[in-house]
Amino acid sequence: MKTAGHAIGHNGRVTDTASEEPEGAAAARTLWRSRGETTLRTFMRTETGSASVLAGATVAALIWANISISAYNSFWATRMYVSIGSGHFSISMNLHEFVNSGLMAFFFLVVGLEARREFDMGELRVRSRITLPLLAGLGGMLVPICIYLAVNAGRSTAHGWGMAMSTDTAFALGALALVGRGLPDRVRTYLLTFSVVDDLAGIAVIAIAYSGSIQAWALVAGIGFLALVLLIRARGVRAGPPYLLLGAAAWVAFFKSGVDPVVAGLVLGLLSYAYPASRASLEEASGAFRMFREQPTAEFAQAARDVVRTAISPNERLEQIYHPWTSYLIVPLFALANAGIVLSGGFLARAYTSPVTLGILFGYLIGKPVGTAGVAWLVSRLTRGRVTPPVGWGAVAGVGVVAGIGFTVSLLIASLALSGETLAEAKLGILSAALCASALTWLVFHVIRSLPHRLKLRALLGTSEVITDLMVPVDPDRDHIRGPEKSMVTVVEYGDFECPYCGQAEPAVRELLREFVDVRYVWRHLPLTDVHPRAQLAAEAAEAAALQEAFWEMHDLLFEHQDTLTMRDLISYARSLGLDMDRFTADLRTHAGADRVASDVDSADLSSVSGTPTFFVNGIRHYGAYDIATLSTAVKAAYARAKIAV
Repeated sequence: MKTAGHAIGHNGRVTDTASEEPEGAAAARTLWRSRGETTLRTFMRTETGSASVLAGATVAALIWANISISAYNSFWATRMYVSIGSGHFSISMNLHEFVNSGLMAFFFLVVGLEARREFDMGELRVRSRITLPLLAGLGGMLVPICIYLAVNAGRSTAHGWGMAMSTDTAFALGALALVGRGLPDRVRTYLLTFSVVDDLAGIAVIAIAYSGSIQAWALVAGIGFLALVLLIRARGVRAGPPYLLLGAAAWVAFFKSGVDPVVAGLVLGLLSYAYPASRASLEEASGAFRMFREQPTAEFAQAARDVVRTAISPNERLEQIYHPWTSYLIVPLFALANAGIVLSGGFLARAYTSPVTLGILFGYLIGKPVGTAGVAWLVSRLTRGRVTPPVGWGAVAGVGVVAGIGFTVSLLIASLALSGETLAEAKLGILSAALCASALTWLVFHVIRSLPHRLKLRALLGTSEVITDLMVPVDPDRDHIRGPEKSMVTVVEYGDFECPYCGQAEPAVRELLREFVDVRYVWRHLPLTDVHPRAQLAAEAAEAAALQEAFWEMHDLLFEHQDTLTMRDLISYARSLGLDMDRFTADLRTHAGADRVASDVDSADLSSVSGTPTFFVNGIRHYGAYDIATLSTAVKAAYARAKIAV
């Protein structure tokens, strides 16, 4: 897959890059699940890719409606009727309602999963960092609402104030990828963190302000079903069917209550906790599979499935199942069902002078950037810089502009709040705001790229500290270091001498150190003994050589002979290095280096490292491929951040 953009060069300049992103081994790890991509990166890539499908569905809806609006409306008005128990229990809705309130529950399930993942594992896991995205997200909603209400003051259309507040994460990330190529991942992450707040508040507004008359008994029943989800989770139930049945029951109860049933999807997503796969759980999974391999019985097969299932968090399992469906089918189908309006000269003339259209346009194009960036600036000033955005102020402004793309939740609220001509005007305002926000985002980042180099870096990256993923800092008196003991950039690798992927990464690491002579490289042991039986002994051999000041020489020999790591082989390597053989053999037989290896393994556990190779660049976990181009880009970005900090 070709990727193109801008990389921050070793000499401090920003240059265009175009590289071939390797697949397969170059992005693999030795463990039971691929760690080439984080869930966040996968989420952003899927949202970005689905933006084009969403745009295509929007265009299709417009074409369909303008060919025959009657055919468009009559199709989505098709009634659906479900009856259970000889008609004693029934649900009736049209196809439009089925998409908006039925299928969209899965979309909000994914929204809830993402919010919970950010809280458990993402930027928001550091609780002190919740304040700014929370306030920025709320500011980005309240200011557009105030603008819309000001434009529609005294009119019945003021009831549609919720249409102007919500950001469509899929469209916004897609637009950011198209018009902001080469931006640091932190810019996209910042958009994602406060859009999570936006999404949660949006669904709360739908449930409170745009639900029909409330049936108390059904509402209580819906809440009760969700409480049962908590109960069976506390009892350790892992199987999916009970949760599916309770979720469906909660959806029906909320539908009967008059509260928009998409709330059920959101709550279920928020209840699905996220955690990284631990090394202990992966070793247990390896052992269970080995037992099945030796005795392939149904009992051992079920045991292996259960162990593997518990190693991966419910959040990630659900996201893998539902996110592609929502991104590539449900949300585009929602656009097809809701974006159809007849475009004529007379309608456009009326709509672009209508308070509804203007309120939405001004709310999104002015209110969103003013609300998000303004609140972030105000928080920073009031806290005297203790709470600042994780990106530069130029990026804050650009993200505020692209947040003006509202689509999914906006169209949903519009269909609930308005009808007829005013609904068509609202749809036009939402679509026009999305187009204009995309164009303004391109303009903002074009201006940032034209700034002098140092100002450009500061505008994009800012000066705030990033979250450090490496829990045990580098200690020159303890760690094995190549390169200068002090450097602006430190690369830490957790590796296994028997791991084939570590062997494939080793040439890239050596080339990286030749290209960047002032990079400090640190090796830490993580022998995966459940899949590499000789890895522990090889690590102890490297430590025995380290006691004779020959760690790196032994390190290089072990990677050159990964397939021959028996005791006899290790002794021959030591002899070829001219080591004191009596001392080396004694250290190896008494496991003199075992404590040192165990210390590295403990530090890996603290940093949630469960596979090899795993790299950290200036304490930030490196995700993706580990070819020379990808590692160089990560190092260049680290140089840029370090220079800004200085």
